[in-house]
Amino acid sequence: MKIIKLIVKTNNSKYPILIGANLTKKIPKILNENSIKFNNCLLVIDKNISSKIISDISKNFKKKKIYKHFFKANEKNKNQKNVDKILKILLEKNFSRNDCLISIGGGITGDITGFAASLFKRGLQFVNIPTTLLSQVDSSVGGKTGINTKQGKNMIGSFYQPKIVLSDINFLKTLPKRQIVCGYGEIIKHSLIANKKFFKFLDKNVNNILKLKSPFLEKAIYESCKIKMQVVSKDEKELNLRKILNFGHTFGHAYEATLKYSTKLNHGEAVILGMKTAIKFSYRHNFLNKNEFLEITNHLNKKDFPSKIKDYFFLKDINKIISFMMMDKKNNSNKIELMLIKKIGYPILNKKFNKNMIKFFLKNELIN
Repeated sequence: MKIIKLIVKTNNSKYPILIGANLTKKIPKILNENSIKFNNCLLVIDKNISSKIISDISKNFKKKKIYKHFFKANEKNKNQKNVDKILKILLEKNFSRNDCLISIGGGITGDITGFAASLFKRGLQFVNIPTTLLSQVDSSVGGKTGINTKQGKNMIGSFYQPKIVLSDINFLKTLPKRQIVCGYGEIIKHSLIANKKFFKFLDKNVNNILKLKSPFLEKAIYESCKIKMQVVSKDEKELNLRKILNFGHTFGHAYEATLKYSTKLNHGEAVILGMKTAIKFSYRHNFLNKNEFLEITNHLNKKDFPSKIKDYFFLKDINKIISFMMMDKKNNSNKIELMLIKKIGYPILNKKFNKNMIKFFLKNELIN
């Protein structure tokens, strides 16, 4: 299969995203071709990655000092304590800023590794090898790094771009169906905020994508990354336009936090549920017309997708959901800022709502 290449350009950096099969077997060659040179390297590895894959990757690095740190990737472990463990290794092994940190795992592994890379000596080389569909289409693109706190998700972090992103689709064959659905949530989000033609493609080929069939899978990853890349290149630090990438996330992050980041609702599932909520809110407040509302809703009502918020929450949870929404990073007032849409491909920025209005809306969703 041909390797697909995208170039991400921001004010401060420029780096490639490579999408294809068997990329991990060519890592040293790819890094060398992209002028990424180092003597020491620390691999931060999700414990779910098979030992054979890690062994194969390590063998490919000749004349390099390779260290490994295994990380149990979940939202509860995405914290400062685990970032400190990475920093301790870098310090004890006397890494320089010219050395390299390589993340091999999903979005959580990439987030804490990238954050550690941004902190160590104010920045050393960072390579991201995302191994889940969710991370390949979302978190690996754009340079957001960070950790969770008891106050909410991704409350502490930095913007730090990788030197390269290697998205090897072979990793996806090892994932359970639920993880593929999680990644698809971000793919469909990108279509809803930016490209109706892409949405139509997804609507027609969703089953092929969920079954990881070529060339539908590769096109979905490519188009999704391209949309995010275009947004990030215009607004790296999320000052305005990049906020559209949070469509579904203000609700979704609050849902995750309310459930204490349990496996009952994974991140991608929370995003799908959050998008459903945001779409319903858009419709109820006359931003979105009925035809487009039904078109989107019919797509998001696939059998493998999370259905309704009342499957996860009760009326007593509303205040907790609202409190987490109030702590969202976009908010700078006593109102809650939501990303909404007026039609497919046309997001609405900077709409703020009184918390009681959102509370009333959520109450209706849980009752009806």
